[in-house]
Amino acid sequence: MLPREELLKGVENRDSIARVIDQADQAIKTWEVVLTDFLSPPELAEIQQVFSRLTEVQLVAWGGYPQAERQRIAIARSEVPLDQSQVAVTALDIAGNFLFDTATHRDFLGAMLGTGLVREKTGDIIVLGERGAQAIVVPELAEFLEINLKQVRSVPVKTQPIEFSELKVREPKKKELTTVEASLRLDAIASAGFGMSRSKMVELIDGGDVRVNWKEVSQASSQVKTGDLIAIRGKGRLEVGEIAVTKKDRYRVQLTRYM
Repeated sequence: MLPREELLKGVENRDSIARVIDQADQAIKTWEVVLTDFLSPPELAEIQQVFSRLTEVQLVAWGGYPQAERQRIAIARSEVPLDQSQVAVTALDIAGNFLFDTATHRDFLGAMLGTGLVREKTGDIIVLGERGAQAIVVPELAEFLEINLKQVRSVPVKTQPIEFSELKVREPKKKELTTVEASLRLDAIASAGFGMSRSKMVELIDGGDVRVNWKEVSQASSQVKTGDLIAIRGKGRLEVGEIAVTKKDRYRVQLTRYM
């Protein structure tokens, strides 16, 4: 049995992590590969951090394509062979003519949940504009959605499984930039990366809209480091790249903004 209470100390996503610990105990006991439901990026990041301390089990996450935000985790004893192919997910095409009734991510998700599906059984939804959308789900619900998902907004749709090679995933738009700052404070680096005033950034941090590595950060003075991912609700993400110290003891920071 894993040290449950010790692993749960100070975590944000306690319920999700508790469920994964139970599944990890099951994997240890049965010597089988156990799959979680789909997890959000904050849950994934925290679970991977918590489990990085353990040697008894290993994890592999996959959501259908490399940039997938929502992913399932396969858990196995460290002695059991484990790879991405064992994370069972299915891709669906939700096709309809949305030219005169545009549907958003929320519309497609709402229609899927309206069939009785729970959120944890669905991964990413890729909206294709007037042609519909594509969705990643747990394999056991593919046939259910094929039968029951017949309409999104006012538009009739046909839902059917597709190959992962048919997914129309757009590469995220990104912008590379360099900033020179007196410190590595979160408010200084993030305001430069997102192109806004430092006072506005402090406001967003105080309001709980800023996450670093998917964890909410409330201190504008928090220090960032290479590899950190800064996300602001509704404004995209910023990856902190190489950091160098200049001759004047300032910090030259390479940043990549994803929009």
